[in-house]
Amino acid sequence: IRKLGVLSGPNLAKEILIGHPGATVVASPFAEVVRSAQDVLISPSFRVYGHRDVIGAEIAGALKNIIALASGMSGGLGFQHNTQSLLLTRGLVEITRFGLSQGAQASTFRGLAGMGDLIATCSSDLSRNYQVGYRVAQGESLQSVLDSLGYVAEGVPTTRSVYHMSRELGIQMPITEGIYHILEGHLSPREAIETLMVREYKYEEEFSG
Repeated sequence: IRKLGVLSGPNLAKEILIGHPGATVVASPFAEVVRSAQDVLISPSFRVYGHRDVIGAEIAGALKNIIALASGMSGGLGFQHNTQSLLLTRGLVEITRFGLSQGAQASTFRGLAGMGDLIATCSSDLSRNYQVGYRVAQGESLQSVLDSLGYVAEGVPTTRSVYHMSRELGIQMPITEGIYHILEGHLSPREAIETLMVREYKYEEEFSG
């Protein structure tokens, strides 16, 4: 048996390198994997928490990049904290909804691998996906942004994959859908946000909505 784990969390590399306090999650069904990672990685400025939900950690780490694209676009349009809070909060609902459909645990998305990583990735200009969203909203073409970036913005292929999976599975993911249509050139960032704002009335506790 190969004993593996997944590392995920609010881990902006530049901040870790200069010693800013931070933390991560190592998810594995094997306690010895978690313990080995903790022994190697824990330092006075870096904590490592264990978790058993590998699926949830993987999904949270991937899908937060979609919401980071949206957050960057919001910033590029000149919107501020209210709009970003809306995107992060409802984005977390979408990520959780998708994760539960794949067998993840809801608690994972409330922790460092979920909300923690979402906050870091969606609020920092160190985030590649935030940068892509910001520049697209400023009027640059997606291709020119990607060509000049110098590294991979995972949110772009992730958006396309998750959009098609959500359609097949019947999962409502309106932010993901909006970002997909922006990337495909069907909508502008401003049009996508306007579409989100005129969706049908909802109660927040209706998790399926």
